[in-house]
Amino acid sequence: METTIHNAYADDDARWAAVQARDARADGSFVYGVKTTGVFCRPSAAARLPRRENVEFFASAQAAEAAGYRASRRAAADRSALAAQRAALIARACRSIEASELPPSLDALAGEAGMSSFHFHRVFKAETGLTPKAYACAFRARRLREELGQGEASVTQAIYGAGFNSNSRFYAASQALLGMHARDYRAGGPNMRIRFAVGQCTLGAILVAQSQRGICAILLGDDADQLVRDLQDQFPKAQLIGGDAGFEQLVAQVVGFVEAPALGLNLPLDVQGTAFQERVWQALREIPPGATASYAEVAARIGQPKAVRAVAQACGANRLAVAIPCHRVVRHSGELSGYRWGVERKRALLLREAEGA
Repeated sequence: METTIHNAYADDDARWAAVQARDARADGSFVYGVKTTGVFCRPSAAARLPRRENVEFFASAQAAEAAGYRASRRAAADRSALAAQRAALIARACRSIEASELPPSLDALAGEAGMSSFHFHRVFKAETGLTPKAYACAFRARRLREELGQGEASVTQAIYGAGFNSNSRFYAASQALLGMHARDYRAGGPNMRIRFAVGQCTLGAILVAQSQRGICAILLGDDADQLVRDLQDQFPKAQLIGGDAGFEQLVAQVVGFVEAPALGLNLPLDVQGTAFQERVWQALREIPPGATASYAEVAARIGQPKAVRAVAQACGANRLAVAIPCHRVVRHSGELSGYRWGVERKRALLLREAEGA
């Protein structure tokens, strides 16, 4: 039986008394399961009272479900309403973050939602896949890229348009947001140094590129020259530098990871995307080698079950092959769908991981 129950109902006698009184103040502190029916209810439920010997208590609905109980019809309806209410609160918090000149503090966001800071932080991350701070950072990075990409405003105007109230505050965070200075980003990375090398693996040619922040591209293909052109298209004005012997050792490490995914890849990654893409990519990194997930399952894991097509688009936007394992995402039927680097490579990667699992 689950024991971590709110202190006000720290023993079974107090919990049973709350059930007998149908005390609404106890709702959210625990639920009770009825052994003879296999259902669980909240303390204030209007259902007929069971016999005491047939009741056991749990700290949460999840704990009751783990013990084999199912929600009563009323409890299921209550949970659906609670989930909708929680989603609306977090959506409102996201809009508040996006509309604020400066990122609101955690305490301010929690106060608006009527929650404690600890509880709000946990609920926000469960709903969005990101902490409030990470969401604010990703949103500002996306808005800054959009402002810089328009080409109409000056860099200073773009900085203020993205929500920075001073140049100094922006430049303190610019490397984390863009991976380079704002003028360099707008111009295609003219002052950015990217080391790269092309090697061979059993999947064909592989290009590995590294910015100042970490690995920024792992590309697969049949034509090594085409991979270099693809890198140039991504960073048209960056200074591309052929890797030396030391860099080739890093490429060998990536190739080893491609050949044997169970080894892992303990290298810093330069991951840049929208807030939604980064949530998807984080969910992909949590799928272990030898396992797969459907696009719908990934959408559900990030708290947006209807965003199946957007999840597929985020997979297609990934330029870190294997390190962000979009090859582990399949159709609901288990069939393989499109893959940026070819379905046959996807099939080979999954087979290799299944054999090594």
